[in-house]
Amino acid sequence: MTSELSWLRRRADKRAEIGPWELREGLRSRSSELRALLEERKLEHPQGTPEGNRVHRFADEALSELENAERALTHAHQRYKVGSHVAVGQIHIDTAHNLLLRLSRPSEIVSMMPGILAIVQSRLSSDDPRRARVEAIAQSPESIGEPERETILDAVGVARQASIRENLRVRSFVNIVGWVAGCLAVAAVLVALMGAVFEDMVPLCFTPYRGLEVGGYVVVCPVAMNPDPKGGRDINESEASATTPADYLVIEIVGLVAAGIAAATTLRRIRGAVTPYNVPVVLALLKLPTGALTAVLGLLLMRGSFIPGLSALDSSAQIIAWATILGYSQQLFTRFVDTQAQSVLNAVSAPNAMPPPPSPPQGATSSAS
Repeated sequence: MTSELSWLRRRADKRAEIGPWELREGLRSRSSELRALLEERKLEHPQGTPEGNRVHRFADEALSELENAERALTHAHQRYKVGSHVAVGQIHIDTAHNLLLRLSRPSEIVSMMPGILAIVQSRLSSDDPRRARVEAIAQSPESIGEPERETILDAVGVARQASIRENLRVRSFVNIVGWVAGCLAVAAVLVALMGAVFEDMVPLCFTPYRGLEVGGYVVVCPVAMNPDPKGGRDINESEASATTPADYLVIEIVGLVAAGIAAATTLRRIRGAVTPYNVPVVLALLKLPTGALTAVLGLLLMRGSFIPGLSALDSSAQIIAWATILGYSQQLFTRFVDTQAQSVLNAVSAPNAMPPPPSPPQGATSSAS
């Protein structure tokens, strides 16, 4: 019975690990490290004195934050929330680390200054007075006292709040793009179903004129062709007889494949970021239904003589070829989303880590020459 319970628990843990597993393990390791440091602080300051009581109070609060972080990282019911549990765990761990800094003596903060400076410089702009003050303190760490420690804690807290806001921005962006991609996918499915049920309502057919000597006009559809000499049936009847339920489906599949190729080629320009939200994947998912719809809408515009000279395609192969081009051309619309995604990822990846290079003084070029 015990072995069966252990087996079920292991299976539940595996199900709970769906998502950014490496980030979760990194946060768990960081939580274990902070827990050991806090326990050491409690041993160094036994209860019974004002300072000991203070250390135990803050340490217990920090340990409670670590428990909340571990609980957020191991909840099986969050298996479908790919990134939210990681972000929540990071928030609790950051709070515990801030409490540890508050428990540290000024001499202990000196050894932590490189990491503190990196956090502040990565999230606060170069003209922020809190960053400037921390950088000044880092120049002379031996002068760290109670006021300097409060300044450091305030700057670190603000920097971590900025990091949380950037991660929330990434999550909001991914959710918006995901919802738009889902709506476009539903629209593409509905268009394909409408084309299959009402195949002759808005046909994707063209009627190129071949001349009287070759039989007048020809009805060309994505799947079939229907020659009809001039003076024969009405053109609408000819189109209705040539259309098939698969016309819209074939065009959408061709546009979707072309959009998939476009998505594969554009992913090389997207630099990844260590975030729990998979931005490149949701961008690729957006392009697929967009390509299917742009292929259909583009052919409808061509059929309506919206593009001069392209109102009468000569064969089904030409229709398929143009559907490929139109499906790939969705990149003209989604490239703005790609640009916004890259700016969001850049904002998460330490936007202020490197100060802007100083502009050269006036006349430097002329003097060098």
